Amino acid sequence: MRILLVEDHKPLARVLRQGLEEENFAVDLAADGEDADFKARNTPYDVVVLDMMIPKIDGLTLLKQWRKDGIKTHVLVLTARGETQDKVRALDSGADDYMTKPFELEELLARLRALIRREHQVKDPVLRIYDLEIDTSARTVKRAGQAIALTPREYGLLEFLAFHRGKVATRSMIWEHLYDEQDESTSNVVDVYIRYLRNKVDKGFDLPLILTRWGEGYLLRGEE
Repeated sequence: MRILLVEDHKPLARVLRQGLEEENFAVDLAADGEDADFKARNTPYDVVVLDMMIPKIDGLTLLKQWRKDGIKTHVLVLTARGETQDKVRALDSGADDYMTKPFELEELLARLRALIRREHQVKDPVLRIYDLEIDTSARTVKRAGQAIALTPREYGLLEFLAFHRGKVATRSMIWEHLYDEQDESTSNVVDVYIRYLRNKVDKGFDLPLILTRWGEGYLLRGEE
């Protein structure tokens, strides 16, 4: 999943980016409100992690304008201000969640996973597709009770397809959600990882779950 991290404090931004990338999030950075505004309006992020105190355009002003303009991306607010009125102001301005600095990375990761599930209207952290089970909290995969070892990128692709189960995901859609702005890969790499996934998830089973819609993209088998 792809995250926009809006944080002007470079040491914190560096630590957060590293922690998020280790959990296989694709992370773009913005150090001020103008850059954040441009990126949020031009990239389909899964979540924006937004610091309130940033240069040029403050976080609260950004948030209000995004919601006014119909940008529905989930926003998790980070701030050093822990007063109740600050939390109320952020939530009433359209924030989906709120964390006060300092915080634990594990909690931030858990909240991000919850927001992504909410985006796809999923409450159970375990996604079940026929005999396939994807634990989005533990980031583990089983099929017919058998553990499947996936690389972080393979897991990210499978999770993305699972959240869009039964719907075609184009190569460009997949690429936009799994790769950050610094990645030099092209959308063609998606075909390679689809092949890797099929060898691990479908090989040896009668019912293939990863399907190709020729000329359109890929999908994980739906209910019918």
